[in-house]
Amino acid sequence: MNDLTNGQTLAINGQRLWQSLMSMAKIGATEKGGCNRQALTQLDKAGRDLFIQWCEDAGCEVRYDQMGNLFARRPGKNNDLPPVITGSHLDTQPTGGKFDGVYGVLAGLEVIRTLNEQNIETLHPIEVIAWTNEEGARFSPAMIGSGVWCGEFDIDYGWSRTDKQGVSIKDELVNHNMLGDAKCSAFAVKAAFELHIEQGPILEAEELQIGIVQGVQGMRWYDLTITGSPVHAGPTPMEQRRDPFMGLADITKQLYQLAQQYAPWSRVTFGDIKALPGSRNTVPEQLILAVDLRHPDQQILEQMDQAFREIVSEVSEQYQLSSTIHDEWNSPAVTFDGNCVSAVSAAVEAFGYSAKQMFSGAGHDSVYVSKVAPTSMIFVPCEGGISHNEAENAHKDDITAGANVLLGAMLRMAEL
Repeated sequence: MNDLTNGQTLAINGQRLWQSLMSMAKIGATEKGGCNRQALTQLDKAGRDLFIQWCEDAGCEVRYDQMGNLFARRPGKNNDLPPVITGSHLDTQPTGGKFDGVYGVLAGLEVIRTLNEQNIETLHPIEVIAWTNEEGARFSPAMIGSGVWCGEFDIDYGWSRTDKQGVSIKDELVNHNMLGDAKCSAFAVKAAFELHIEQGPILEAEELQIGIVQGVQGMRWYDLTITGSPVHAGPTPMEQRRDPFMGLADITKQLYQLAQQYAPWSRVTFGDIKALPGSRNTVPEQLILAVDLRHPDQQILEQMDQAFREIVSEVSEQYQLSSTIHDEWNSPAVTFDGNCVSAVSAAVEAFGYSAKQMFSGAGHDSVYVSKVAPTSMIFVPCEGGISHNEAENAHKDDITAGANVLLGAMLRMAEL
């Protein structure tokens, strides 16, 4: 059900959605045009209070759970049926933008406002969710609210996470009156959707409006330690050195070649490096390198993992170095539900938007939600692929298009 009686495709009010985004952006606004609403701060509370006010004005029932996850429910014809849910997060990076997360929450509200205006009562209830601490900027790890909800973490773990000042999530939930009575655990869900800016350059580069997200890349983080011999930079001939940098150059070159082998969706990143003892005129004894490997196909990611270990072993032997690989984090690849992906595709077709099937290169709450509910995501372009940045921007037409697709997909699933 996604058509009006006059045959026109049901669409959201793009101007109203844009105004809601700009109004929310005033809370925690930064001098450079971004937003700073870190999780469970007074500014996050203010943003949530504004969202609650808008939801209650739209006739929704609003509740907090024990992790401060915020749910706004629009009843359906049969409230015993599982809801169709959508949402994202309202918290931001310290120097975040106006769209990351908040777009997915307010687009869900706009879906409800549109249904109200058209007097459309869905068979299934609809819920819009603002998950707690998705960014992980103040409390680690990221996506903690959805993680506890899906059972990845227990409630005590979630409550115990602290910021740099030692303040815990539970402390702040109590301080800001966001500690709800509802148990933080998954309930039956008909379908789940998350609308988000892409946070990358692909859609903009290909001049497409919609990304039909099939899944999320698997991600593996490592700390690679390469150990050699610390010697004087001047007297020691090059051929007599056991220099970790010699091995590192070969390892990184081969890993870039590995990414090329599994292109276009493979990723390899070296985001941090430390040399010990860190003296300008001494060959380092150790190098510690952060390595990030990603691919949406779990089998290929495992092949990349194995190749990485073989490369390190062979290069270390070649240069008479020793090496260790510490597995820091392993997030398996996620494949989204076929019916939810099809609902998104059908909505794209109904509106005639340009689109492509793609994978998310970043983690989202949908990674955890997909463990317990049929799930999919929708992407729209962001300017220059920039996100987690005050310069983050998106065009009004694309913002509207994404919300229209969300509306169409949710209606399709809410009537089945």
